[in-house]
Amino acid sequence: MPVIKFIEDNADQMRAVFEDLHANPQLGFEETHASGVVERHLRDWGFDEVHTGIAATGVVGILRGKGKGNRRIGLRADMDALPIQEVTGLGYASKNADRMHACGHDGHTTMLLGAAQYLAQTRDFDGTAVFIFQPAEEGLGGARRMIAEGLFERFPVDEIYGMHNQPFGTLGQARIRKGAMMAGASFFDIKVNGRGSHAAQPNQSRDALVIGTQLVGLLQTVVSRNVDPVKACVLSCTQFHTGSAYNVVPQTATIAGTVRYFDPEVMDLVATRMRELCAGLATAHGITIDIDIRNVFDVLVNEPELSDAYLEAAADVLGETNVSDDGPQVMGSEDFADMSARIPGAYINVMHGGQAALHNPAFVLDPAVLPIGASVYARIIERRMPLTRKAA
Repeated sequence: MPVIKFIEDNADQMRAVFEDLHANPQLGFEETHASGVVERHLRDWGFDEVHTGIAATGVVGILRGKGKGNRRIGLRADMDALPIQEVTGLGYASKNADRMHACGHDGHTTMLLGAAQYLAQTRDFDGTAVFIFQPAEEGLGGARRMIAEGLFERFPVDEIYGMHNQPFGTLGQARIRKGAMMAGASFFDIKVNGRGSHAAQPNQSRDALVIGTQLVGLLQTVVSRNVDPVKACVLSCTQFHTGSAYNVVPQTATIAGTVRYFDPEVMDLVATRMRELCAGLATAHGITIDIDIRNVFDVLVNEPELSDAYLEAAADVLGETNVSDDGPQVMGSEDFADMSARIPGAYINVMHGGQAALHNPAFVLDPAVLPIGASVYARIIERRMPLTRKAA
């Protein structure tokens, strides 16, 4: 079975939705435009229930199939954009300064809407499909907030599926990896509390800039000199802020960054060494250094049986030779992991030929992938909750 004909026939409508979402990006927990588009379409298509305001801007749609089965399957897409100034030059480029769908969440939302329209029209499944449109995936904890606000108590599901686009690939292919697929992540913030002075009298200071740069260098040794080389871990300092004038030795400096890992014990080791380095450097210079380390993403683990089911659904759309379970294990993170840590789930990548990386201001999602993603979403519902028809 190729791309589902109903979805293919509505590809122009899907593209219009995608371009509208792309042109009107908003950051996490602010996605009022996207959530409004989602709500309007679900209601227009006759969804049995539409719930809004979950985790501020999240939307959940409930669609019951023709059968009387009790199985419930969740499909999830993210909606938020990134604080990036777009440079694509597209005719439908972002209208909002320093806001861009540079990760393709506009495409993910469109794909799930495409599946929703088709399934609402056919209802050829036995059970209930739960459509989850999630805010704030980009490090703000949208999945965790939805869960904390009772997502799975209000809308219980037996299994859950997510999807992401991947550029630099071949359109019409899909990849998954069973088991641990994407890294867990912690973010950290460090404040160096020194003592400022006139730049002509640095001896009266405790130079936060110098101490902070020393700390950045020391932090880069944590993984290389503490973590078993066969265990994947990345520590990256991504922000350094200090100083306000040419003639002032700064009193404070702040450092921020992220740690990526697959083994929680490795993360515990890294966090311990980071705190010890901060304490030791503070003692050496007679200052204080505050450090906050917080887990932001769980490790994304694909349940093996559901991974096979997802591949079979994708093969219905793309053909067996175009799907595989040899997807790479990557250090990037995804907060679908917080959902699949609670509900058995699987997460697949659909490929396209984009020539700029995710989170790049020149990123362009190939709209041709939209009907593919929508069809795969729809087929997993039909496959996992098949409608049994009595013989005539």
